[in-house]
Amino acid sequence: MANDVARRLAISVQPVPKQDPEERKRNFEETYLGFDLNAARIEASRCIQCPSAPCQEACPVHNDIPGALALIEAGDILGAADKFRETSNLPEMCGRLCPQEKLCEGACVVGFAIRPDGRQEPPVTIGKLEAFCTDYQRQQLGGYPMPRYMPEPTGFKVAVIGSGPAGLAVAEQLADKGHSVTVYEYWPEPGGVLVYGIPNFKMRKNIVDEYIAHLEAMGVRFICNTYVGRDITIDELFQQGFHAVFIGTGAGVGNEMGIEGEDLEGVYSATEFLVRGNLAPEMLPERLRTPLPRLNDVVVIGGGDTSMDCVRTAVRLGAQNVTCVYRRTEAEMLGREEERKNAREEGVRFEMLTLPTRILGDEHGRVRAVECQRMQLGEPDETGRRRPIPVPGSEFVIPADAVVIAIGYGADPVVPQTTSGIRTDRKALIQVDEKGRTTRPGVFAGGDNVNGADLVVTALADGRRAAEAIHEYLMTLPAPRR
Repeated sequence: MANDVARRLAISVQPVPKQDPEERKRNFEETYLGFDLNAARIEASRCIQCPSAPCQEACPVHNDIPGALALIEAGDILGAADKFRETSNLPEMCGRLCPQEKLCEGACVVGFAIRPDGRQEPPVTIGKLEAFCTDYQRQQLGGYPMPRYMPEPTGFKVAVIGSGPAGLAVAEQLADKGHSVTVYEYWPEPGGVLVYGIPNFKMRKNIVDEYIAHLEAMGVRFICNTYVGRDITIDELFQQGFHAVFIGTGAGVGNEMGIEGEDLEGVYSATEFLVRGNLAPEMLPERLRTPLPRLNDVVVIGGGDTSMDCVRTAVRLGAQNVTCVYRRTEAEMLGREEERKNAREEGVRFEMLTLPTRILGDEHGRVRAVECQRMQLGEPDETGRRRPIPVPGSEFVIPADAVVIAIGYGADPVVPQTTSGIRTDRKALIQVDEKGRTTRPGVFAGGDNVNGADLVVTALADGRRAAEAIHEYLMTLPAPRR
């Protein structure tokens, strides 16, 4: 056993091929090209199969990662994909979008093991292996794997509000139990943040499109261009005969800076910039169908993954000077390190310890620059991160013909405001118990509208828990008339 562990630890990490920076700056194709079969098997063989499996514990949906990697190593790629699908509805998406360095890979023993020669190696590249085996499976099957047997219809009807990760997980889990599921989506096409928040260079859209087609084949119905709370209320859904409702509206309300000039022409929320920059006009509401103007100097304010999506989109739209402005240092940034690395490779400039104080306009009311001030770090604040403090006399200006505000998101208060019996906090986050049950019987919630802006995988985990609770609730109701 000890010899086998030593052998595995001696295997070097397999690099994941990706497009050359100069090439990918000119397209919206996925940056990472992914493993081939041989490299995937070698990389999977780096897993030492430790009995405690800290990677599995660190995964919010508790994927059997050692089991899946053992199957990849043995060449059973379809079996590995099925192993991931036992606990995850979206493994090809999580493999691309999860911050694995803070979750499964961050807990991987291989990454901090002591080797006889003192050599350090990164953890096993779990996320890219998860994406590889599930992509391989879909290619072999011509789509997502259908259940072996479709269940008998129960007659119960469930409305799901929002088709992001939480809502899609609820829809699949409940459809698999025979319940009738209808998903309501604000945007013109289903997929929520997976379509309208994730650029193609991180995840190509056909992965989501194929998953939606898979759910439709299972009987799930999608109704788009519908703003629940305005176009229809939850009370009206119950009146129409739904037996339970799941709220998965996410956190789609962009935060604002509250500084002078934020209303100038050329100042965009992160969502507006991303959807207009990444999607075809027909996929958008009419008010967002006008293409973005030609840009040269783009300033993106914020330091998370969304800001990296924005700066990298700006590069692909042809901007010559793209600057990310962040008021702390890179050590305090909450987003993924690999995304910052990709952005730097593509020519993005970072202004750390910098706070925008004013957005300056020209005589036509259009953005021309961002006034900033240098910062220094003081004592930690309530988040544990050191508080930025202005440096007197350090003001300077960055030229800009577009400014993107990417400083986080909040929950939309409309659904809870128009639904009696649902308790929220002061940030409009819906209060639920450990199973996703709200304070109103028959109404459940999960994802970012409960947790605040978070990860795809945490929303997925919430959705799976809530689906189980919804099923349990439905089983307490009188059987519907057939």
